[in-house]
Amino acid sequence: MADFERTLRPVIEAASQQFRVLLLTGQRQVGKSTLFRMLAEGTPRHYVSLDNLKFRKLAKEDPELFLQHNPPPVIIDEIQYAPELFPYIKIYVDENREEKGAFWLTGSQKYSLMEGVQESLAGRIAIIELLGFSYCEKIKSPFSSQPFLPSMQKVKTPKKLTIKNVYKYIWEGSLPELVLNTKIDRERYYGSYVQSFIERDVKDFYNVSKPIQFFDFVSVVAAQTAQLLNYSSLARDVGIDVKTAQSWMGILERSGLVYLLYPYSPNITKRIIKTPKMYFLDTGLAAYLTRWLTPDALMNGAMSGAILETYVMAEILRSYLHHGIQPLMYLYRDTDQNEIDIVLEQNGTLYPIEIKKTANPGLNDIKSFNALHKLNKKVGLGAVLCLQPERIALSREAVSIPVWEI
Repeated sequence: MADFERTLRPVIEAASQQFRVLLLTGQRQVGKSTLFRMLAEGTPRHYVSLDNLKFRKLAKEDPELFLQHNPPPVIIDEIQYAPELFPYIKIYVDENREEKGAFWLTGSQKYSLMEGVQESLAGRIAIIELLGFSYCEKIKSPFSSQPFLPSMQKVKTPKKLTIKNVYKYIWEGSLPELVLNTKIDRERYYGSYVQSFIERDVKDFYNVSKPIQFFDFVSVVAAQTAQLLNYSSLARDVGIDVKTAQSWMGILERSGLVYLLYPYSPNITKRIIKTPKMYFLDTGLAAYLTRWLTPDALMNGAMSGAILETYVMAEILRSYLHHGIQPLMYLYRDTDQNEIDIVLEQNGTLYPIEIKKTANPGLNDIKSFNALHKLNKKVGLGAVLCLQPERIALSREAVSIPVWEI
């Protein structure tokens, strides 16, 4: 992977000059440790993984001795397995305040880590999130210097994609090892990935006692990607109670497999009590779990619209997270039946976005955009992200953009 750049690289380099500790989070196998190790090449920084049970045992039972054996500058991989290290990391960085970037930590359980981080390392740590490969990273195209916002300005891309090629990239997914090694058996890789996730994270870390039902739950969630979250429906389909469905969804969200997109509301408190949409972030894994065995089958199947929406949402999310920015991103629904797939908010301006499996978008696709004006907010340029080969103005207020130009 040394010849593959990641958009996040300059963000990490800058943060390491400003903070004493870096925490890089994201689901398993998105390239966290690979990116850190690539950036550490030619430096004294060494690497230790808590996936290694010997190192994990020492870190948990004698964290002070562990750090004596692994002094900064150091990369500690999968830090969630030994939160006992956090107080000792705090002691070190407080005694060595001028030493920036002393600890580079990775973790695949983002929210589970936050309690230890907030208690011990608040003000000392930069938390950065990495997702799988973006389209530009896959094809080694120059990265945009800014996160995505709708624009009339055309973007230079190596080539226009056919609908078949778009679904090939969607079916392929974003996990680096699978993308880079075309000789890997895809079915075996994803089968091993799911088994490892359930056995190493779900059973051990979360003490889930029903791994087979949990696998069924993950498959049902993948089949319902880009739909409103309905715990009762999920519970019924898997044969579990609603409370268990809520707990298991929390595991998927904390593990970075699922992203919940909440409805926009001017009242921040009300946003969190409304029903979100759920998105399965890696479309390749979603296709594997729902048994779409070829890109053509996925393109022509019942999930084709939902998986395209999932792919586009994840690309927009990557464009922000890989620039070190948490996006203000929402869906929009109101009592007048107006719905907008994504609303981006930036500097007090709302940017509406629709996602359509069409090469011929029209004014009907942007009719709900006007609903945003009643919110007493400035409304910026809207967009329909679709399969039309060129960026074309639909009106003075909206533009169609090919999905490969995100």
